[in-house]
Amino acid sequence: MLPVVQKEQHQDVIEVGHQFYIRASSALADDRTRVLLNGDTFAVFDRSGDVQPVGFGQQGIFHNETRHLSRLEMRFCGVRPLLLSSTVREDNILFAADSTNPDLDLENQSLLPRGTVHIYRTKFLTETVCYDQITVNNYGETALDVELSFEFDADFADIFEVRGQKRQRRGEKRPAKVTRNSVELSYVGLDRIHRATFIESSIPCVTHDGGITVPLHIESHGEASFTINMACLHGGDGHQLRLPGFSDALQRMNQERSSGPLADVDIHTSNEQFNEWIRRSRADLAMMITPTPHGLYPYAGVPWFSTVFGRDGIITALELLWLAPSVAKGVLTYLAATQATSHDPERDADPGKILHEMRKGEMAHLREVPFGRYYGTVDGTPLFVLLAAAYYERTADIEFLKEIWPNILAALEWIDVYGDSDHDGFVEYARATDHGLVQQGWKDSNDSVFYSDGRLADGPIALCEVQAYVFAAKNGIASVAADLGHKEMAEKLRGQSADLRSKFQSQFWSDELGMFALALDGKKKQCRVRSSNAGQTLFSGIVSDAQYRSISEGLLSPAFFSGWGVRTLVTGERRYNPMSYHNGSMWPHDNALIALGALRRPDKDLALRVTSGLLDLASEVMFHRLPELICGFGRRPGKGPTLYPVACSPQAWAAGSVFMVLQACLGLEIKANESRLYMHHSALPEKLQHVRIRNLRIGNGSVDISCERYADTVSVNILRRTGNIEIVAMR
Repeated sequence: MLPVVQKEQHQDVIEVGHQFYIRASSALADDRTRVLLNGDTFAVFDRSGDVQPVGFGQQGIFHNETRHLSRLEMRFCGVRPLLLSSTVREDNILFAADSTNPDLDLENQSLLPRGTVHIYRTKFLTETVCYDQITVNNYGETALDVELSFEFDADFADIFEVRGQKRQRRGEKRPAKVTRNSVELSYVGLDRIHRATFIESSIPCVTHDGGITVPLHIESHGEASFTINMACLHGGDGHQLRLPGFSDALQRMNQERSSGPLADVDIHTSNEQFNEWIRRSRADLAMMITPTPHGLYPYAGVPWFSTVFGRDGIITALELLWLAPSVAKGVLTYLAATQATSHDPERDADPGKILHEMRKGEMAHLREVPFGRYYGTVDGTPLFVLLAAAYYERTADIEFLKEIWPNILAALEWIDVYGDSDHDGFVEYARATDHGLVQQGWKDSNDSVFYSDGRLADGPIALCEVQAYVFAAKNGIASVAADLGHKEMAEKLRGQSADLRSKFQSQFWSDELGMFALALDGKKKQCRVRSSNAGQTLFSGIVSDAQYRSISEGLLSPAFFSGWGVRTLVTGERRYNPMSYHNGSMWPHDNALIALGALRRPDKDLALRVTSGLLDLASEVMFHRLPELICGFGRRPGKGPTLYPVACSPQAWAAGSVFMVLQACLGLEIKANESRLYMHHSALPEKLQHVRIRNLRIGNGSVDISCERYADTVSVNILRRTGNIEIVAMR
């Protein structure tokens, strides 16, 4: 996803003045922010737990894509405390910061030496409330009378304003409502929705329209504790709120997170860094997988993409499918419910097309941006069909496939009719209006599709990986059609897949590149560029054995493989730039899909190298959290990865990548109709001696397996099995 308002304007320097460009005055990597997320509420704090209007300006508490708190600063006796340390708990529920007092001259002219008072701050989010508990300990020899003050403000900026888009008009900010222990800040938008932020103290305090001051008397070696609650409201009066206490709300949060879709299956390895990577990824996904009226859906990423994205949700669901198929069911249900049913050029919508992006903020309501419900993605629709077929293979849930079968038929019709507007057998894209995305594949920056001489390609554009998605989608859904009794349709789909494979290999393959060209332009001329897009064709089955070998060798060459992973673009291409968004960077999810190409193959070198690179990356980055992307600079001895300045972290499909690369290495494939777990030519990287997977559910049974690495092979052992499950090890 492109970090811009309209997610496409990230070209060259000349685009900086464009209204949709995100202006980066500082890097998110430098801010070292702390992130919490719960449903449609997320918060970006500095390391102290405050919200500062500095640097990139992305800090704040956001609800439904509106910033409900744009400033929050805690002061001890009028000054900022000295930060000692801060972290987010491994399960992503609780933020904790330790700080102390600086050397202070108190009002009674006595000196308070630094390190006398310890301030422990813990914060967490519910669906609408940020709880901020402050515990103060006095380690001095005399009692203290001190005060903690909290200065705050709310700009009620839409998320697109925070990204940098200017608005000609805004709504009205109302005067603050101040009571004895609370302050309410409010705003009425141009969409006539009343948005408010209600801030209250749990103990007596002094309030004014921009702050709360809490006086404390603390005995020698004594303690005082209180909570500042910050609630985000849409309509209604905050003073009628009766919020649960800190402990009760936290207990409920712990219970919710401990029972999510990833809670059942346990994965443990011999490598503690790999285990930390898995634990962080699991916690990030538990935080981002959000209950919706249509089921669970993984929101894409924080801060810019904390909402539903079609492509991101589908790929995340594919990454998790082998261990948590309920996520795929939620994604399919949501996207079926929001599938386009009519033509709408402003939204790039046609009947049967799958959603690209859903937004809920004021600017989306007013159509100041087209993303309230936007369909400008060429790959979402074939990926929807692909996911439906893969979900059925994993679960044998024929009743659910019956429910969404009309949606699958509509998606297939879109592929054949609207996706292939010139009837040449390939799916291509071109935006319907000047407001939509220029590039509508996963690399959606303006400059991502070009010719070998660097000129931008003329559309409509047919991307190589999209044709592979279509091939896999039709091949896979043919089996579902057959099981539903649609035999003729199944044969037709298989025939279309075979024709597409032949035509694709003929028109996209380039002997000069040793791989498939990035794309075909509007005149069916190859964009003869070596890109990671070709790597995403490998898992689909559309490539021949010889083509697989050629592509994988190219991807693992030094010009492609940075040491951390496969770059989006090879170093020799005209538009290569390791600091660009799509033309030389490295994306974990892209690498996971590339590694998946080795799933059934005896040669696992591609999957092993990618897994090793991502493991090393996870070991270097903060919290072992893979970001959305990193810069594509080659790995250098003694130096860590070069972070991309405005990458989202956490990002759902980056978090899910660990599960897909592990699946690829182990060759793990589940066919529920057969009650079989296939292990195709299992292999493990050198840093992994063994992997244990517990409680992997297949149908009504479950299995525990252990994989042990030897010099040139991996043994697969069954530790426990219930139900009629067969394990088939392919060697």
